[in-house]
Amino acid sequence: MTAVTKIAVSTVAPSHRQGGSTRALLTPSSVGATSGFLGHIELAPQESITEHYHPFSDKYLYLIEGAVVIRVNGAEVGLERDEALFVTRGQRHRIENRGNVPARLVFQIAPLAPRPELGHVDTEPVPDPQSAPPKVGG
Repeated sequence: MTAVTKIAVSTVAPSHRQGGSTRALLTPSSVGATSGFLGHIELAPQESITEHYHPFSDKYLYLIEGAVVIRVNGAEVGLERDEALFVTRGQRHRIENRGNVPARLVFQIAPLAPRPELGHVDTEPVPDPQSAPPKVGG
C-alpha cells in the first residue's frame, strides 16, 4: 500500500527569488514524486514573477484568487479566477498581478528535468537573487 502524504502551504517556506511567494509543495523531495511537481504562487498587488522558461517541462497554471496577466513569448494572456493556462516547455513566461487584490495560483510542472538545477532558466534579472529557489529535489 502506498503512503498518503499531505502538505499544507503554511508549512513550506516560500521562495521570493523571482518575486512574489513561490512554494513547491508536492515534489520529489517532499513526497517522492517522479513525474512532476505541484506548487503555489502568491502575488501581492503589483507584484510579478520574473520571466523564465522550463527547457524540459510544461507548466500548468490554475488561478484560484484574483486576476493576473501572463506574458507568454511576449503575448499577454489575461487569467481570471477559476481559469487555467498551459505553457509549453521552452516558452518564456512572466506572471504579473496588475490588480489591487492578492492573486493565488496553483501550478504543476511536468515532466521533471533530468536534475533540478536544469529545470528553470531565468531570462531577466530576479528581484531577490540571494533567496534560494523553491526546493524541488534532493
